[in-house]
Amino acid sequence: VQLQASGGGLVQTGGSLRLSCAAADRTFSTYAVGWFRQAPGKEREFVATISRNGERTYSADSVKGRFTISRDNAKNTVYLQLNSLKSEDSAVYYCAARYEKYISTSVFSALNDYYYWGQGTLVTVSS
Repeated sequence: VQLQASGGGLVQTGGSLRLSCAAADRTFSTYAVGWFRQAPGKEREFVATISRNGERTYSADSVKGRFTISRDNAKNTVYLQLNSLKSEDSAVYYCAARYEKYISTSVFSALNDYYYWGQGTLVTVSS
């Protein structure tokens, strides 16, 4: 599955953005999707994940209460709503997908849990 991340940009501290991860694949509803981010000089880190049907979500502690992951399978798109942004949220944000034959109770937060990656979208939070 090919993924296209978009929605990044420059925003002030405390502001909001909505990132989108779109797939041109009719089977997108069979994939769990995760968002990761990578700041300059740092390793790529997990942000949030959502199950294939959108019923199960999980977010990193650093973004809980501020970021919300959701999906619209009719539009083959997963969203990441970023609120109350901080300077430390500045990074390139990547979406990734893994085939999910059955809805799993496991949380997929590792990079190697995902087989397909988008190209990334840059979020810059200025103070």
